[in-house]
Amino acid sequence: MKPTKEQYSRQLKKEFFAFMQSRFSNFSLANIGYLPRWIVFAMDVMILLFAAVITYYLLSNLTLRFYSTLSVPVRYGLMVAINTFYFFFFKTYSGIIRHSTFIDGIKLLLSTLFGFLTLLLLNYISLFTIGSKIYLTPGLIFNFVLNFSLLFLFRVLVKSVFERYFAVKSNVRLIPALVYGTDANAIAVANALKLEVPSRFKLLGFVSTAPQTGSKRLLDLPILQMSHRITVLMRAKKAQALILADTKLTAQAKRELVDDCLEYGMKVFALPLVTDWQNQQEISRKVQNIRIEDLLERQPIVLDKSLVSKQLERKCILVTGAAGSIGSELTRQILAFHPKELILVDQAETPLHTLSLEIAAQLHDVTVHVIIQDIRDYAAMDRLFSKYRPHKVYHAAAYKHVPLMEQYPDQAILVNIMGTKHLADLSYQYKVEKFVMVSTDKAVNPSNVMGASKRIAELYVQSLYNAQERVTELPSTKFITTRFGNVLGSNGSVVPLFTKQIQEGGPITITHPDIIRYFMTIPEACQLVLEAGAMGKGGEIYLFDMGEPVKIIDLARKMIRMAGYIPEKDIAISITGLRPGEKLYEELLMDTSKSLPTHHDKITVAQEPIADFDRIPDMIEQLIVMARTEPPMVLVRYMKEMVPEFVSNNSEYEVLDRA
Repeated sequence: MKPTKEQYSRQLKKEFFAFMQSRFSNFSLANIGYLPRWIVFAMDVMILLFAAVITYYLLSNLTLRFYSTLSVPVRYGLMVAINTFYFFFFKTYSGIIRHSTFIDGIKLLLSTLFGFLTLLLLNYISLFTIGSKIYLTPGLIFNFVLNFSLLFLFRVLVKSVFERYFAVKSNVRLIPALVYGTDANAIAVANALKLEVPSRFKLLGFVSTAPQTGSKRLLDLPILQMSHRITVLMRAKKAQALILADTKLTAQAKRELVDDCLEYGMKVFALPLVTDWQNQQEISRKVQNIRIEDLLERQPIVLDKSLVSKQLERKCILVTGAAGSIGSELTRQILAFHPKELILVDQAETPLHTLSLEIAAQLHDVTVHVIIQDIRDYAAMDRLFSKYRPHKVYHAAAYKHVPLMEQYPDQAILVNIMGTKHLADLSYQYKVEKFVMVSTDKAVNPSNVMGASKRIAELYVQSLYNAQERVTELPSTKFITTRFGNVLGSNGSVVPLFTKQIQEGGPITITHPDIIRYFMTIPEACQLVLEAGAMGKGGEIYLFDMGEPVKIIDLARKMIRMAGYIPEKDIAISITGLRPGEKLYEELLMDTSKSLPTHHDKITVAQEPIADFDRIPDMIEQLIVMARTEPPMVLVRYMKEMVPEFVSNNSEYEVLDRA
């Protein structure tokens, strides 16, 4: 049965209203972030109509002779139509008005100018063809000026309404903040934050250390001179946060500013150098709470990318321990140099799977092989080397937790020593170009089993290179060792531990109030590993500039303040005593060693005492055999024979030193 005309009409109305409701139900000034294009276009056309009416009435009241070539509606309708065409041509309606820039103003000017020139051309074509103009030339000039002025004013008003309306609407939630700096970077940051949706900050002004004369302003915000401590100025202006945006700020000055702010419970935000001036949303997203990594005492590391690229580009690279903190970051950085193949080896299933998913989501032209395997399995490693024939090996796999290795020295021997021996032997057998071993500062004058095992692994790698040198002047495989200290954010680092303890309400546990450590970030460490691997000629132990040592208790207090708490009041600090094998400070060089500079100011070469390399392979073979049968005390005694400087600290093995 067909619906009646009335039923059909009601159905159409119902569907129309349902569509309109779904389309505009959420449309309100309170919840939109920008004006839709169709509204901008409709408003622009209405402005053209309004300008045309104003032009007509203004000219009609003057003692001027009008041309009667076309009727008034057709004449001014044509004027609006031509200008509308150039709206489409220059897409003046497509930009987000609240984020309008100088380019948008230029597009608007060109649109109205071309409309004026087209009408002027049409005027003279009419004059030469039918002997009469369509428009008065002064009228066209007036209409052009009026069009541009009204269209530009409309955009300025919309931009102002959005900025002021949303700022007032969210004032109760905004953080009153000062921007430290007055350079182009600081201006870009402030501009991005003012346009951020949803807003986080209420900007109160810019901070400058230069003497100020008169009242200067940037982005309609005052420039404030910091004549005393920053917190004095912040309290005077009722600011609760400081945004560090000065590109010339030194590490020392940054640390002093942060310490001062944290002491008084004020927040500090920082961001990387702004390089993308067009993407204001990206700039604002980079403004984050200051991290402990931002306060390290070093300038950014500059890689010799051409040297590293020559070593890695279109090569087959093997990374062991790829699922760990160092191995995974090495993987990310190596990918950027476009190797031909990347072989990722680890026995940790879940982290390796997570890394594989991360790599698969990236766009690159590298063939990646993810392999679950144990470096202690010589046969499996042999099959891997035989199949892929890697050009470079980055060996980051190791057991590194000091207290656990004190309990299980057999595992330290089998993984850190035997695993390294397997990989080094296979690298030599299959003529790998370079073998880069990631070592630790705990291998220097070791006080624990973990450090001693890494030192023995270093000795084996050096002995293998030394044996090659005796056979040929140009060894087929260059064995290189890199040695550095603690890495912030790595597995087992104090920073994730302290973060977790703060989130749980404390206490933060520290083994000794005077304990100090050297720190660097994971990306920094991996950059230097790649650089050292590229420059290495074979047999070297490279040391990294770790900056100034950090007192762990000071690090804990700073992290508590950065989390918004007061040390010892909101979050307690508990001293638990040194763990087995732990010492108060770490060294990068032995007492009898010296270091030589390299072309990179953050990398030096250790000059270690000449060891009896001929004995090392046989002693390691014996140690590996013992690890499968002998008790811990016997194993550690033999390790001390191999590494005479190995003196246990806070450990049951101290009796061996006394003996």
